Amino acid sequence: MRPEEADYAYLWDMLDAARAVRQFVIGKTFKNYSEDRMLRGAVERHVEIIGEAANRVSQAFQDEHPEIPWRGIINQRHVLAHEYGEIKHELLWKVTADHIPELITRLEKLIPPPPE
Repeated sequence: MRPEEADYAYLWDMLDAARAVRQFVIGKTFKNYSEDRMLRGAVERHVEIIGEAANRVSQAFQDEHPEIPWRGIINQRHVLAHEYGEIKHELLWKVTADHIPELITRLEKLIPPPPE
């Protein structure tokens, strides 16, 4: 796989996970989220996937697209993976409510349509 193809594959992974997060929280409140361990786990796992895929996008592609907050996304993944006892659920909820929809929009602009 050529480097740019790998980048697009990782972008697709990011987009798929972000769309899943959005779907998980539709119609939910922070109270629903904080009381539902399964929902929290699903959101956390998919935010981790977004961060892991972002970390694998080439530095050249990241540099060409500063509209994506690469470092913040990757850092969030590290917190979830390595500092899971320190997760601030209010902040993660804010990520899902405020930043995931914007990330989806930005990723959709970067990913070419699938071949017909």
